[in-house]
Amino acid sequence: MPEASSTATSSALPAPDTLRIGIVSISDRASAGVYEDKGLPALQDWLAQALLNPIAFEPRLIADDQDTISRTLVELVDSAACDLVLTTGGTGPALRDVTPEATLAVGHKEMPGFGEQMRQISLRFVPTAILSRQVAVVRGRALIVNLPGQPKAIAETLGGLKDPDGTQVVPGIFAAVPYCIDLIGGPYMETRDAFCKAFRPRQAQRPPRQP
Repeated sequence: MPEASSTATSSALPAPDTLRIGIVSISDRASAGVYEDKGLPALQDWLAQALLNPIAFEPRLIADDQDTISRTLVELVDSAACDLVLTTGGTGPALRDVTPEATLAVGHKEMPGFGEQMRQISLRFVPTAILSRQVAVVRGRALIVNLPGQPKAIAETLGGLKDPDGTQVVPGIFAAVPYCIDLIGGPYMETRDAFCKAFRPRQAQRPPRQP
């Protein structure tokens, strides 16, 4: 009688796909060293909590310059092969706020629902959320999303709002990101559901993985 194999059976889940994620903080003063950048640590911390996949981060800290922003986004997608790029900063109405223009200039498809939902979330806190101009685009097989500049607002827009019991009141935008990445041909993103549950149609779901 053959011995039982100690290796994983064919029904075991394969290792999760490694994700390449570009995180870009856009600020004249932080990039010049006038003050410490808080955008990149906030993005990296939130994503590390949300995702079960191994992540290879591509961080960039740059000034509010439209050409620089566009070049950085193109480099992250076309050369660094990022599946997802998240930016923070430069989305208001001030003269130096040009992140949306730089993002739209390099996108192949605009995804307006992301900006609409981010403003809906922020309006729960401040009426000036209507001044925010965040956009999202698809470039090739990558999704690029502009986020607000403050760490608290980053977490709120990505994860949404929950009541004191932990029930989701307003969905965050990240719930839609994994399925969007599926549709454009990217890797399968797996979330820690207790932290941020991704939504997919039933036919697009794989068996859940334990954290």
